[in-house]
Amino acid sequence: MNRNAPIGIFDSGIGGLTVAHAIRESLPYESFVYFGDTAHLPYGDKSPAAIRHYAARITGFLLSQGAKIIVIACNTASAHAYQTVLDICGPQVPVVNVIDPVVNRILSRHAKGKIGVIGTKGTIASRIYPRKIEGANPELKVASRATPLLASMIEEGYFNNRISETIIHNYLNYNALKDLDALILGCTHYPLIRREVESFYRSKNVDIVDSGECVAEEVKGLLKAKKLNASEGSLVSSVFYVSDRTAAFENSTRTFFGEKIKLIEARIWE
Repeated sequence: MNRNAPIGIFDSGIGGLTVAHAIRESLPYESFVYFGDTAHLPYGDKSPAAIRHYAARITGFLLSQGAKIIVIACNTASAHAYQTVLDICGPQVPVVNVIDPVVNRILSRHAKGKIGVIGTKGTIASRIYPRKIEGANPELKVASRATPLLASMIEEGYFNNRISETIIHNYLNYNALKDLDALILGCTHYPLIRREVESFYRSKNVDIVDSGECVAEEVKGLLKAKKLNASEGSLVSSVFYVSDRTAAFENSTRTFFGEKIKLIEARIWE
């Protein structure tokens, strides 16, 4: 495997660019190829079978682009299609999802207590976080709430204002999410509302955990262990594909990635 090959990253849309940005910040010498399945978003209300189908086709595309590792930068796809992606990649290409690094962070920081999770309907319905966290440590109890309005709100640019604050606070002001020791932001869109979530919990000392930093650390460690990390000074190339390119999505990439990027339409479904 070529050490200077790109990291392959995919999401249901452009929310996974928050993960891509965290990876670039942590691994500045790595190239990556990103695929956002904007033709089928949101994944949160799709069936598990449909998500597995989309993930399989996208994984094949990223492998055709020479990806040396696959990052599933979507909680819903991680919950329903991780094994599918593992089967396609085989032992040669490592796979990282966005759930296990977050679960490991929680388990390393909290020996007991109550953990909250917010995410899409698909992620919450899968019960992936309660099963993994409570299964590993019965002293931890997980309370979940689906927050389906948040991803669309963020994509439309409604965050860090009164509208978003009202919606976020209404979701969080929920009996099951009271008296938390930690809250998992279970969607790759949610790092953009982290400040507002922290504001809601500011007097309660709640540990807010999102996937970007956790996944970046996981990828960094895995590349080093597999001796797949790019050498310092390597020529860096980043390519961004979507399954349905629109001006609106291209304009909003700055929100998720921190800078304007050009999206290339790849019609992998034809």
